[in-house]
Amino acid sequence: MLTRKQLDLLEFIHKRVQRDGVPPSFDEMKEALDLRSKSGIHRLITALEERGFIRRLAHRARAIEIVKLPESLGGDPSGFQPRVIEGDRPEGPRPANFEPVVVHAVELPVMGRIAAGVPIEAISQVSHQVAVPGGMVSGSGEHYALEVKGDSMIEAGINDGDVVVIRESSVADNGDIVVALVEGHEATLKRFHRKGNAIALEAANPAYETRVFPEDKVKVQGRLVGLIRTY
Repeated sequence: MLTRKQLDLLEFIHKRVQRDGVPPSFDEMKEALDLRSKSGIHRLITALEERGFIRRLAHRARAIEIVKLPESLGGDPSGFQPRVIEGDRPEGPRPANFEPVVVHAVELPVMGRIAAGVPIEAISQVSHQVAVPGGMVSGSGEHYALEVKGDSMIEAGINDGDVVVIRESSVADNGDIVVALVEGHEATLKRFHRKGNAIALEAANPAYETRVFPEDKVKVQGRLVGLIRTY
């Protein structure tokens, strides 16, 4: 059973996905439901996810997918029917030339924890290895993984306990999610913005303020290219 606000938000997301092909932003949701802050939207999104109506997708912008709808919004009263991606399974025996798709995994070092909140001490020690799909590290450059500690990037689909995959880089474009070394001894995961001679490290959670530093106090250590979540 959904509350009125939960139903209103689900209907708004559904209509926007049908119209635009992508979900609305948190700001658009807040305005549509006439809420004072995005934290209220956050609670509604979490409630809808816990009830199985939506799914938040990792490392993607506007990362919300509608899983099912209630009957009042045109949902199937018999329950959710899963979709088959990449076409239905072919009927009959497999052709003689059938070859199964093999997904290659790559072992990456997990360099410890990275703060998605208040910065913690810089990480340089390998704690263990993690296997990731080869396609996730297909770009040039070295890659490594970090375990996320904190909730400042939750609106970017990055939760406490997730493992992020990072491609080493010393440069970033505005809007990139990066591992940044602050003042030589603190490491944090934030969205990068250059403003003149200053660097802004922006959280994806309204509870955290954007931190601004002189450009010589921030060194980019890598860009986010993937995320692994264990349930």
